[in-house]
Amino acid sequence: METTLDSRRVVVTGLGVASSLGTTIDGFWNRIVEGECGIGDITAFDVSQYACRIAAQINDIDVKPAFPNPKEVRRTDRYAQFGIFAGYQALVDSGIELEKTDLDEFGVFVGSGIGGLQTIEKQHEILLEKGPGRVSPFLIPMQILNMASGLLSMYHGLRGPNLATCSACATSGHSIGEAWRTIKMGDAKVMMAGGAEAAITPVGIGGFSAMKAMSTRNDDPQHSSRPFDSERDGFVMGEGAAVVIIEELEHAKARGARIYCELSGYGNTADAHHMTAPDPNGAGAGRCMKMALRSGRTSPETVGYVNAHGTSTPQGDICETVAVKSVFGEHARKLAMSSTKGATGHMLGAAGSIEMAICAKAIETGVLPPTINYEHPDPACDLDYVPNESRETQVDAVISNSFGFGGHNASLLVTRFKG
Repeated sequence: METTLDSRRVVVTGLGVASSLGTTIDGFWNRIVEGECGIGDITAFDVSQYACRIAAQINDIDVKPAFPNPKEVRRTDRYAQFGIFAGYQALVDSGIELEKTDLDEFGVFVGSGIGGLQTIEKQHEILLEKGPGRVSPFLIPMQILNMASGLLSMYHGLRGPNLATCSACATSGHSIGEAWRTIKMGDAKVMMAGGAEAAITPVGIGGFSAMKAMSTRNDDPQHSSRPFDSERDGFVMGEGAAVVIIEELEHAKARGARIYCELSGYGNTADAHHMTAPDPNGAGAGRCMKMALRSGRTSPETVGYVNAHGTSTPQGDICETVAVKSVFGEHARKLAMSSTKGATGHMLGAAGSIEMAICAKAIETGVLPPTINYEHPDPACDLDYVPNESRETQVDAVISNSFGFGGHNASLLVTRFKG
């Protein structure tokens, strides 16, 4: 029987992460469900004059095993190092044998919201202090935000569709969704998809601080990011990457793959409202979730859990709560909803993919991750946010939300694989 767009099913078979809470998927997941927090003082540079002096910084990671040789590491920006590491981990986790795989049908969509900011800052200093003759010839390839995706294809010989999305904090949600669409269209059998970010730099922290978007709870980093809590005062930046391997179901079955879950639907909408503020009525986010449900032919009542964008910003958390109510109606009071950014910080362009990995593990293990630091209920945020402690609950359908500056919205529908 001929395979059609509607009949192709897409499953998740590999997960890779680089986060302040761990650099293996199982170690990371164990710390998430234990309610640990990866936020602390920024040590990467002098922050004494900054309003925000805290972040979820990765302090201990060896990326060299993911590279063909150590020289390549030195020619790669920190964000891309994280992305290449996470992609390598996802490949290993998937068990795919590349020599037995048609690499013309294996693609890579790994994006970044900001790209090689560290490289830009360092090379700009050199330009000012020593002149243009001392600027690195690797400046441009190191800083462009498509290089993680490009290098992953080069290092592993993946010759299928390849691009890097950039839609701010919705970046990796869109990467995964567009990779799903690519498989559904028959343009690839396997896709590596996700996002990477490393914006804990003087300009990155300075710029977001100037917007007054970040928490200034510097004396208590572990409790600084508190999604949906009435005393939230802004997001806390995280860095790292996450990459998932998704496959056309028949391809995965033919090689005997371990299947975490099914990626069943995808939504992509715009608020068309404001450069940085979400639509106060949550209309764009609501349409996005509805689109994901519609494309996955899933009723709202089937969804048991929403992994919220939930950044710990005063306005954003309310808007998402409003949007969830608009989509799910009375069922919104019955489903669980949590934000894991209190633990990981807000990983910007990598947020959607690390939260996709969390959703896959939640379905696999029957455990929902908590919203940590939820201590003071907000009357405007009045749903079940799985406060402070993980919860053992089997869910069959999950929505993962990512919303970005520019009004970009991405929603992924993840379901239990039932054969």
